[in-house]
Amino acid sequence: MRLAKRGGSALSLLVASFVFAAPASATVTRPPIVAVNANQSSNWSGYNQGALEKGTLFNSITGDWTVPTASRHTSGQDEYSSAWIGIGGGCVDANCNVGDGTLIQEGTEQDVAADGSTSYSAWWELIPAPGIEITSMSVHPGDRMHGSIAEVTPNSDVWTMTLQNLTTGQSWSQTVPYTSTHATAEWILETPLVIGTNGAGLSPMPNLSTVNFDLATANGAPAGLTASEEIQLVDASGHPVATPSSPDPDADGFNDCTFASSCAAPTSS
Repeated sequence: MRLAKRGGSALSLLVASFVFAAPASATVTRPPIVAVNANQSSNWSGYNQGALEKGTLFNSITGDWTVPTASRHTSGQDEYSSAWIGIGGGCVDANCNVGDGTLIQEGTEQDVAADGSTSYSAWWELIPAPGIEITSMSVHPGDRMHGSIAEVTPNSDVWTMTLQNLTTGQSWSQTVPYTSTHATAEWILETPLVIGTNGAGLSPMPNLSTVNFDLATANGAPAGLTASEEIQLVDASGHPVATPSSPDPDADGFNDCTFASSCAAPTSS
């Protein structure tokens, strides 16, 4: 489902800021960024590179991340989180004045039910279609994941998506047609959009152990992450929900910490 970015309709921004306790059977989807300003968002945390900022379009992306351990942050509510890589959906320029409505993405889900039970899964999604769980792959806290999304040939709008659980040795791959702007690339920890019987809104974030992203590439080259590409996830009052660290020494990875105003960077790649 697509939500408006900065400057969007009042209704879209209201939905984007509304958080509720949805039932476990609710539909979960991961929309484009809802930007608060150049480096803050109400649904994304991590790093975003844009075509206007980098002077190039994006035909491929890769990244590794560690599946975090999820635990209940607030009693009595369902809490959801997604860690993923994708092309599209982000900020095209460094000031986030221009957004992108397309998004092809894959990642892992780390959720906590109202009773405190946890669940973990892998998924892929082509906005505006709903996400699809990868049922052939098991996911556990601490597993190391590797994701790759690459256009079969430049500007063909046919993509090969690959997700590997490096810890268990399981893998999944699929080639799909998808019309993309190729305008952004990102490595993200997100509070997804949840659609249930009580309405739709961005999910509450559970407590997560530090999420480590590494070996990020864009267009086949090391990502070269910079501090200006950071996105902090904040609530409606501007309080931090998830904060990325500075890039690691290779500028191809970072840590992401929940409910913290700062996050220590990895000391090595």
